[in-house]
Amino acid sequence: MAHAKNHDYHILPASVWPFMAAVAVFVMLFGAVAWMTGQVTIAGAEITGPWMFAIGFIGTCYVSFGWWADMVRESEAGDHTPVVRIGLQYGFLLFVMSEAMLFVTLFWNFIKNALYPMGENSPITDGVWPPAGIETFDPWHLPFINTLILLLSGVAVTWAHHALVHEGDRKTTINGLIVAVGLGLVFTALQAYEYSHAAFGLADTSYASAFYIATGFHGLHVIIGTIFLFVCLIRMMRGQMTQNQHLGFEAAAWYWHFVNVIWLVLFAVIYIWGS
Repeated sequence: MAHAKNHDYHILPASVWPFMAAVAVFVMLFGAVAWMTGQVTIAGAEITGPWMFAIGFIGTCYVSFGWWADMVRESEAGDHTPVVRIGLQYGFLLFVMSEAMLFVTLFWNFIKNALYPMGENSPITDGVWPPAGIETFDPWHLPFINTLILLLSGVAVTWAHHALVHEGDRKTTINGLIVAVGLGLVFTALQAYEYSHAAFGLADTSYASAFYIATGFHGLHVIIGTIFLFVCLIRMMRGQMTQNQHLGFEAAAWYWHFVNVIWLVLFAVIYIWGS
């Protein structure tokens, strides 16, 4: 009993998941670049992009499952004390801030090209943006519908979080998460539909490249956020989250609201101003 823990300070065991996540994501992104540019030769061996991308993608999914499973086990074992939760919250906020910096670079890439369009034979053209021949999307058609869908999903997440934290209503929380996940899937489907009807391809112009990179990265974050919310929904249905112990749901809500804010900036800058 002399060594019994009577405080909230707790050091979580060392984890190999962050290192494995870095390796898997690197392999996946390197494979994606090789896939788009052709085969890559390393030390005399030819690497085929699709296979390397598939290996990295499977590795990333495996790492994500294992990492989250470990965190769930830690939570159920009582290792996520109030002090530990504060550290995890700070860590997740730093992660969101790093993601914000990523989108700052993507937005600046688009804005810089819009303000100073680059020509093939001269440093600066006559300031034509979008480039001649590019038929942009009507921002008040499908993009506006997607904006409403994403904002409604954010409202559903807030509704679910309020029901759990302030009322302890698990049924309402589950219903709110179902609505949020469903709207996230609808958003992704409409984004894919928009891409399939685009009048320009990824490599057509600087506008096309900047458009697809910014909207594509955001779409990837929507898919990740939808999976995040779905995991929270499954855990909520299994009774693994309570009114006082719901750190995973809190992180998912933060992430989803971040995705919403990024989309509002993207809609204003790329779809309205950029067109």
